[in-house]
Amino acid sequence: MTKQPPDLPVAIIGAGPVGLAAAANLIERGLTPIIFEAGEDVGAAILNWGHIRLFSSWQHNIDPASRRLLAPTGWAEPRLSSLPYGIELVEGYLKSLAAIPAIASVLHTSAKVIAVSRVGMDKTHSRGRGGRPFLVRVELADGTVTDHQVRAVIDASGTWAQPNPLGQAGLGALGEGQAVERGLITGPLPDVTGTDRARFAGGHVLVIGAGHSAANILISLGQLAKNEPGTRISWAVRGSDASRLYGGGDLDALPARGQLGTRLRRLVEDGYIELHTSFTTTSFAVGDGLAVTGATPDGPVTLAVDLLIPATGFRPDLGILREIRLELDPAVEAPRELGPLIDPEFHSCGTVPAHGAKVLAHPEKDFYIAGMKSYGRAPTFLLATGYEQVRSIVAALAGDAESADAVHLELPETGVCSTDPGGSCDTPAGEAVECRAAAG
Repeated sequence: MTKQPPDLPVAIIGAGPVGLAAAANLIERGLTPIIFEAGEDVGAAILNWGHIRLFSSWQHNIDPASRRLLAPTGWAEPRLSSLPYGIELVEGYLKSLAAIPAIASVLHTSAKVIAVSRVGMDKTHSRGRGGRPFLVRVELADGTVTDHQVRAVIDASGTWAQPNPLGQAGLGALGEGQAVERGLITGPLPDVTGTDRARFAGGHVLVIGAGHSAANILISLGQLAKNEPGTRISWAVRGSDASRLYGGGDLDALPARGQLGTRLRRLVEDGYIELHTSFTTTSFAVGDGLAVTGATPDGPVTLAVDLLIPATGFRPDLGILREIRLELDPAVEAPRELGPLIDPEFHSCGTVPAHGAKVLAHPEKDFYIAGMKSYGRAPTFLLATGYEQVRSIVAALAGDAESADAVHLELPETGVCSTDPGGSCDTPAGEAVECRAAAG
């Protein structure tokens, strides 16, 4: 039987805020991490929306263990009440954390994890399984593939690379792939009023989705329409009740998040945004522009647009975990015990209870999914939640069951009982926070 050497590291997949927080907690516990980041640098996914401001303050976005690790370095802590942009989160926090020698020495960038398994056995074998090291297979930028043996795995790789399709029933609409190839469907959260401004100015832009991401995009487009004659904005959602789309307003404990819905409502009421409710996308036809057909209670409706911005949320990439024994909630693809606690039909960011290693555990011993990916298809994630997750997970890996079980978290209420799928709960806020030429 192959047994784990006592000095094997703990693998962390993803070098975003939660992944680096896991590393900080491991280092504080005297354990050795090894971090694999698919992007060229830490926070690579965040840099895709670096032009957007979060509506949770620095107070909620700095991990306690990371703060303690940074303290001796002379790191200048930001004003805790201020709201960082994504780029500030990376440049002013994550890069400083990644530069600490204990993290820099174990951080591998441009290193994409393509599979996780157990040394010498696939998922069908049980005898002695828990005593075997994990095997993490990594592909480097030059195509080189290497295998790493580790004692435990924390998958904090997020969901950014897996946007939900635009069609019905969780599937892509007919013609969706061709529209993407032709560049008529953009990536999530483009910089509408900044670097991508010329692409949208003066055109007819359709946004599909009903979550925070959609709200941010629409507010930026509204600003663009006020300054660029001829710019038209359409917004299509599946729901029939428009009032639910605007969030909690003044009841939201995060003021910037509440302002997001208030500003969006005003843009619709003032005629800058044409809202199409009860619209289920069924097909795309590519021509000079894009014809988007949707099923509605009154029959099929086709919208002729120049560009479409998707804001239908994300889903986890479970392919790399095919040889791991997972136990997932059948609805949201989160760890089974967590699923009912975060189901967006019943919960908002602020109603999710504190949870840690026990709730996040799988049948595979010492394997955990943390951060945004742990929420599966649910959009109600806050960074503070992920920080408490990895604190508890690391305590469990260190053998400190009492600390692992003592989970505590105070989250700000949204002012609504639930949110529509569409994006993370604490990103982003964009122009809901201030009027400036940045996409929101």
